[in-house]
Amino acid sequence: MNSQLATDEPTGKDIMSGDRYTLRHAVAMEAVKARTLPAVRWTLAGGMLGTVALGMIAGLNTRNPLGDPTSNVLSGLLIGQLATVVLGVVAVTGEAGSGQLAGTFCAVPRRGLVLAAKSLVWGLTFLVCGEAAVLAAFFAGTALLRPGVPHPSFLGDPAVARAVLMSGAYLALAGLIGLGVGALIRHGAAAIAVAVGGMYVLPLVIAAAGRSAGRFLPELIAGNSLAAVQPVAGFTWSPWLELAIVAAYPAVLLAAGGWLLARRDV
Repeated sequence: MNSQLATDEPTGKDIMSGDRYTLRHAVAMEAVKARTLPAVRWTLAGGMLGTVALGMIAGLNTRNPLGDPTSNVLSGLLIGQLATVVLGVVAVTGEAGSGQLAGTFCAVPRRGLVLAAKSLVWGLTFLVCGEAAVLAAFFAGTALLRPGVPHPSFLGDPAVARAVLMSGAYLALAGLIGLGVGALIRHGAAAIAVAVGGMYVLPLVIAAAGRSAGRFLPELIAGNSLAAVQPVAGFTWSPWLELAIVAAYPAVLLAAGGWLLARRDV
């Protein structure tokens, strides 16, 4: 009697139909695409180096012994988030603009699975690069602090370690915000304008207007809570709660983007 061995790999017929593609297969496909995008390495490298450079400049120019040197040397988040947000947008809009997204959906008809795989691949990429960048910015920036300024200890102070690690996580969440905006809008220039405007311009407008709504904006939360060791007026909630507020943005955007992807024509 002949027996048929079941395998985990999709057959040729399954590949054509996409019926047996799982998250593992979709993640492997997205990882290959992420590695082959020419702008990824340069944009990430530029953003992360900018994060470190601004942290070093801030450390060198910190003079107030009563200030928050940890928050100062982590100010490079302003540059790092630009890189992750833009790359998050391009991860979707680049494929949509070139027509490659249609081929992806032919291979994997479950569009929500494709977006989940993109989120996982890019989220992990942003997290690894973000943590590496903020750790480098912290150690390089604190090494340049003046003798009269307290030197925070990453290993000796849990609040300092929390601020550094949350800052790296913030860069990953900012990138996923860009990914969600890209999934919603799908037009590269428009999506970048909306994402960058929301992350940079909107906080400035709300802060200038003196509105309390600023405590709910990711960029202001990052600078005044996640990366801060000393309390900042208006941001008195737990940093963990503030991180959850930031995480809600990509969660909502990706859910809405996945809903639209399933209903749009390619």
